[in-house]
Amino acid sequence: MRYLITFSYDGSKFKGYQKQPRLKTVQGELEKALKELSGKDISVSGSGRTDAGVHALNQKAHFDLDMNITCDKLQKALNSFLSDYIYVKKVEEVSEDFHARFNVSAKEYIYKISMGEYNPIERDYIFQYNKKLDLVEMERALKYLEGTHDFKSFSKADEEKEDFTRTIIQTNLIRNVKDVNRFIISFLGTGFLRYQVRNMVGLLIEIGEGKRKSEDVLDILEAKDRRKAGITAPPEGLYLKDVFYR
Repeated sequence: MRYLITFSYDGSKFKGYQKQPRLKTVQGELEKALKELSGKDISVSGSGRTDAGVHALNQKAHFDLDMNITCDKLQKALNSFLSDYIYVKKVEEVSEDFHARFNVSAKEYIYKISMGEYNPIERDYIFQYNKKLDLVEMERALKYLEGTHDFKSFSKADEEKEDFTRTIIQTNLIRNVKDVNRFIISFLGTGFLRYQVRNMVGLLIEIGEGKRKSEDVLDILEAKDRRKAGITAPPEGLYLKDVFYR
């Protein structure tokens, strides 16, 4: 039987999602829990990987398990074996040809930023920029990122791909009505390159600082050169919010 799980995790406690030898990773912890449950080595296929320090609210993954167990009981069993920094929110049966990565139609990421006073308690969960930014200009810049573009300028510097084209369906800059010093940037897209969201946020920060103009986004996209796009925002503020399937 093939199962799809929806789960959240605190990325500050792991060396990323993808399993790596001798390192604590989310995939590694999930596969360890499944082995404790079933006594067998079971491979977990995620919707995609997140880097060290990046969080997930609704990550998805599938695996095959030959056990007579209901989805509710499987959810409880997995959570009993997992650490407190990963939580399986839902388990559902899917068809044998379903794939958590290849069937993705869209993903949504959010990035949290604080312009207020530094808070050491929240240092792993929000980018503590701690200075004012021009949010209006950042909003203008966001709209230039929407649509289908070659995002090579926003990829990992040494990324080797034949196709850097991705589609960003919608972006938003969401102000916190209770705290004017906090805001969230959201990106809904059909797929993202490694570091793409953090590199886009890095450029937006430079625009918010007044170092660049919102219209510069067009020239940077056209350049197809990572060196033109500027800084990479830190991982602490980034969350995989949701994964959608066709």
